[in-house]
Amino acid sequence: MTISQDRALSRINVMQPWLGVEEAEAVAEVIASGWVAQGPRVAQFEEAFASAQQTGQAVAVSNCTTALHLALKVAGIGPHDDVVVPSFSFIATANAASYVGARPVFADVEADTGNVSARTLAAALTPATRAVIVVDQGGMPADLEPVRELCDPLGITVIEDSACGAGSTYRGRPVGAGADVTAWSFHPRKILTTGEGGMLTTRNEAWAARARRLREHAMSVSANDRHASVLAPAEEYLEIGFNYRMTDMQAAVGLVQLNRLHAAVTRRREIVAGYHAALGGVGGLRLAQDPAYGASNFQSFWLEVLPDFPLGREQLLERLARDGISARRGIMAAHRQPAYFGRDTGRADLSVTERLTENTLILPVYHQLTPGEQSRVIRSIRVAGGERSRG
Repeated sequence: MTISQDRALSRINVMQPWLGVEEAEAVAEVIASGWVAQGPRVAQFEEAFASAQQTGQAVAVSNCTTALHLALKVAGIGPHDDVVVPSFSFIATANAASYVGARPVFADVEADTGNVSARTLAAALTPATRAVIVVDQGGMPADLEPVRELCDPLGITVIEDSACGAGSTYRGRPVGAGADVTAWSFHPRKILTTGEGGMLTTRNEAWAARARRLREHAMSVSANDRHASVLAPAEEYLEIGFNYRMTDMQAAVGLVQLNRLHAAVTRRREIVAGYHAALGGVGGLRLAQDPAYGASNFQSFWLEVLPDFPLGREQLLERLARDGISARRGIMAAHRQPAYFGRDTGRADLSVTERLTENTLILPVYHQLTPGEQSRVIRSIRVAGGERSRG
């Protein structure tokens, strides 16, 4: 075996989905039924997810970006409106505002959580602000109550981008339950995955009903009702809609994954506790931790490389890579991306966003990570910090 082959075999990924025989059997059952597109399994997944997240309505869609798009559409956001979003987020958060013709206005985040707050949102509000998007970044719950206290008197819709948030809690309840409308992701990097896929949740029944129509071209009769009828009723297209549907195969996987969610979060929090115990005393590192008001699922576990650490963030990433460990740079700053160069996206100070983008990295956390693998990650970081290797 060559050195390169050995390194490939021993590589530690930053994330791996937790999938097993149960998911394969669930998909096989759907295939055998003959109904593989959006149908009864999607409806079951929506009901189960709404119950688990303590929200009234759930609408399954093709991914979280389409859920964000529909959230803005049903909330009535459009041209000439401003939507305040964190720059410290995957670019889809800002893009969704552009999809409806609104202007994304960037807000800064708090250093301890990487999330926007009532304070940072207030600094970015404009007279044209009609909505804000609050992100549970990396699964870290956002402090929603002060945001509602800021936005509700102003008539500003609060949308929660909980792409990473399934299994996180805020003041004893699932994240997303307190927003006007919430978007979720089931991408393979998320704890609950359907391969691709997403969900919109809301307590507003009218918004949920419209989102269900919009996800299938705004048809007046759902695909489920048409296919269930021997003589399908004639349909009308009530407005310009989209093809944002989830398949029954994906939903079957989602139902199994939803049953795994508690165990998956418990395991991830055990791994993060191990990182804190071993790295919490290493000078020059600041590790993400639960805020006082909630508990993270640690979909992503990040640390900040401070100036007094012997290596910079890029050097530490290179050191980990040499040891066969695939860590990742922290969250992007969307305002630095070429897509937003030269665009008017507000004038809020984004210094914390830039600091975190330049100095954070994400460590491996996934259900199958072994104690030996985690020890390799810890040892590599501690040696980079100046501790002598014990072999």
